[in-house]
Amino acid sequence: MSHIHPSKDIIGSKSRLIAGKRIALGICGSVACIKSPEIARELMRHGGDVWVVMTDAARQLISPDLMEWATGNHVVTRLTGGIEHVALGRGGEGSADLVLIAPATANTIGKMAAGIDDTPVTSLATTAIGSGIPIIVAPAMHASMYRHPAVLENIKRLQSMGIRVLLPEIAEGKAKLIDWNAIVEEAIAALRPKDMAGLRVLVTSGPTRTYMDRIRFLTNSSSGKMGFAFAAEAAARGAEVTLITGPVDAPKLNARVISVETTREMRDAVIKELSGSAYDLLVMAAAPLDFEFDRSFDGKISSEAPIDLRLVPVPKILAEAKRASPRTFVIGFKAEYGLTKDELVSRALARLTGSGCDMIVANDLSLPGRGFMSETNETYIVFPEGSTSHVPLKSKREVASQVLDLYLRRAGIC
Repeated sequence: MSHIHPSKDIIGSKSRLIAGKRIALGICGSVACIKSPEIARELMRHGGDVWVVMTDAARQLISPDLMEWATGNHVVTRLTGGIEHVALGRGGEGSADLVLIAPATANTIGKMAAGIDDTPVTSLATTAIGSGIPIIVAPAMHASMYRHPAVLENIKRLQSMGIRVLLPEIAEGKAKLIDWNAIVEEAIAALRPKDMAGLRVLVTSGPTRTYMDRIRFLTNSSSGKMGFAFAAEAAARGAEVTLITGPVDAPKLNARVISVETTREMRDAVIKELSGSAYDLLVMAAAPLDFEFDRSFDGKISSEAPIDLRLVPVPKILAEAKRASPRTFVIGFKAEYGLTKDELVSRALARLTGSGCDMIVANDLSLPGRGFMSETNETYIVFPEGSTSHVPLKSKREVASQVLDLYLRRAGIC
């Protein structure tokens, strides 16, 4: 009797970005393989179907049963008459869409570079290279091994073959596997359509601050996650991305990052970028403060006496951005609280008309799972003629994907 493995219940729980895609995950004998189950599970949460191939050395560190639990699929630990390496690496129906080797040891990297296939992982790699299937390799080893001239040369050899190598982080005398979230993002990017290739995209994210003295400031609870999602998705689809972010921790992204603190700094950075470079798209996903203190104090002011401060408005970045680069398509954002859908859309349209942007994304922060700090969002996209498009509650990455789809159609790119 056929059945769906219970471990597959998580497939698509975060997004459907790589739905229908099959990933062959090669695991080698580095202690970093303890990260492999979570890499597999996270790929599944974004819709992927993961099939694991392990070397004998990897089996000494983690059990194939663990990886079968993680993926819900049979784990390849040896090649049989089923020619598993061909089934997964030949291309076409039933084959993997991507081969991800994480972690990759110096031994496996050397064999791949030389075309030696004496393990299930290297046999898969040889077949995939010959078939033109995208391959990502994430090395992990002791730093002294990584610095060996032959290992470095082998990595260059892989790169010359078109293989994406995610260079390790050197710390504590180790060439450590890069953050597993970054590995997952690279895998997603390899599987996304490249319909934004050749486009230059500027994204703003996060909050801004206005300082009362050297240590106290006014801000808001924006996490920057919506802007980060736009930056990640645009980069995954082939765009050249610059991210201007307020004072929040940004994930590792395939983007040039400019950090700012105040609304004026964000405005200056946006105008400088738009004036100095030709951007096709500006996504104003940041939540900059609309006000700043009329003055600030040096050092730390005393808390013993009342302080008389006023909040004064600061210039709107949206309007200035459109004037700085009229050719740039501008997507604005409008966050409100406790409005009806019609009120939300009406206010968004008024902001759009006043700013001259080309479309605006509106959401209501009062609803659970929407807006600041959340992983998800529900939005209404409003266009100059008054028409709207609704994106129901989804992960912010999926919201970004749908908004970018609308941009491409509006701009006549696809």
